[in-house]
Amino acid sequence: MPAFETTPLSGVMVITPKRFGDHRGFFSESYSARAFAEQGIEIDFVQDNHSLSQAAGTVRGLHFQSPPHAQAKLVRCGRGRLFDVAVDIRRGSPTWGQWFGTELSFENGRQLLVPEGFLHGFMTLEPETEIVYKCSDFYAPDCDGGVRWNDPDIGIDWPDPGSVPVLSPKDEAAPLLAEFDSPFTWEGAA
Repeated sequence: MPAFETTPLSGVMVITPKRFGDHRGFFSESYSARAFAEQGIEIDFVQDNHSLSQAAGTVRGLHFQSPPHAQAKLVRCGRGRLFDVAVDIRRGSPTWGQWFGTELSFENGRQLLVPEGFLHGFMTLEPETEIVYKCSDFYAPDCDGGVRWNDPDIGIDWPDPGSVPVLSPKDEAAPLLAEFDSPFTWEGAA
């Protein structure tokens, strides 16, 4: 059974699957719907994504998909190391605009569960870092959105990659949180 750790952001969890090793290496069950259901997490993952970032300091995010194609994500690192971040963008949430980040690496085997209603982004900490993640809905370009990765109102404490971060033009031009009209509402909002 993997270890499930809560975070200060409701629904965002750090999951560490068990590894069984011997002289050949290790085996790990990276995802089990049954183990998640036993924790009260019932997400139907429908798509797996895999990306490679060549340079350390590559930033991807902060991204989301809006309803009706909102996505929950289960993120892990296939090779290298990355700093993975979730930001609450559910209107009315007591943790609106707050972030949680953790290092995911091939070595530590940790995963981050990012529910719908959260921005997701990461920074690679080593060259040739691979990220592998499950999504609960298919990619829908018309529902794609983002917020600036270094928005001072969010204040993410990104690691120092030792070089200028590498971003796409789309991520560099993303709006600030203050300019953003979130399509998500916290379930507890009146």
